[in-house]
Amino acid sequence: MRIRATVAAVSGALALSALALPAAHAAGQERVPAGNFASKVAHAAQHPGRPAFAVAASGTPYPLNATFSAVKVNNGKNIAAGTTNVVKVPVSFTLTHGTEVNIHAKDFVAAIELYRGTSFDDSIFYFDSAVSTCTDTSKTVASCKSTVAIDPTELLSEDAGAWKAAAYAVAFNGQNPTKPADMTKVGVAVKDPTNSYNLQRWATLNTDAAPEPVKKGKTVTVSGKLARADWEDGKYHGYADQPVKLQFRKSGSSTYTTLKTVRTNSTGNLKTTATATVDGYFRYAFAGTTTTPATTATGDYVDVK
Repeated sequence: MRIRATVAAVSGALALSALALPAAHAAGQERVPAGNFASKVAHAAQHPGRPAFAVAASGTPYPLNATFSAVKVNNGKNIAAGTTNVVKVPVSFTLTHGTEVNIHAKDFVAAIELYRGTSFDDSIFYFDSAVSTCTDTSKTVASCKSTVAIDPTELLSEDAGAWKAAAYAVAFNGQNPTKPADMTKVGVAVKDPTNSYNLQRWATLNTDAAPEPVKKGKTVTVSGKLARADWEDGKYHGYADQPVKLQFRKSGSSTYTTLKTVRTNSTGNLKTTATATVDGYFRYAFAGTTTTPATTATGDYVDVK
């Protein structure tokens, strides 16, 4: 069983505590999300009776006078992760707040959460951003930005697909962020959802055209393979039964033309034929799915004699 590392949000002298919670591989076992303490407080404020986000303190947080707008996640693009490299996802938003809210206090946290699930308080798993850096544009408006680190070793392959984002702010107001004694003195604001996007398993695609060279009018066999990341074993496996376009570009041209569509076999392999007419490049191109990004192979040059 893997251990899902948590994201610790750090701002100056403030270090928000985090817990390492196990992921579930066994059927029927609940996968408990992990997150920084501010995130847990924000979740508790949305769903006070939910044990997974229970906070050992009395009272309920009050509604913080803060709102979110212009939230951007990964510049509006889907997010793709391979098997090893941590993906740094840029996030930004505008934070509007009352004059009584000190967004530059050491115990104030504004962040973005990326999650899989129906809502912020009913998520299957999530990643929190680091504490956002906010720059005042007026006395009550700030431009904020941060980064969400997505480690593919914490993901299951079933996590690929539709994800959402939520924005939250927590003002601890002097309460111990790791163990607030009186939650009624803690302010919380949440906007959910702010964005929708796909978290995808990175894909690879290659092309091999043979023979090289080939006589004009003869048959060229074009092979290839479409594979995608498996977040559980850390390897790439063939993507079966997927439509992939075979394309050709004449030497001296910059434009590829689609010749036909070929489907991958049970192991992700591709194989088809074309007639050699002129010198040029053959390549395969995959349009992508909700769980897998589009990818295009490097063209393989064939010299026609």
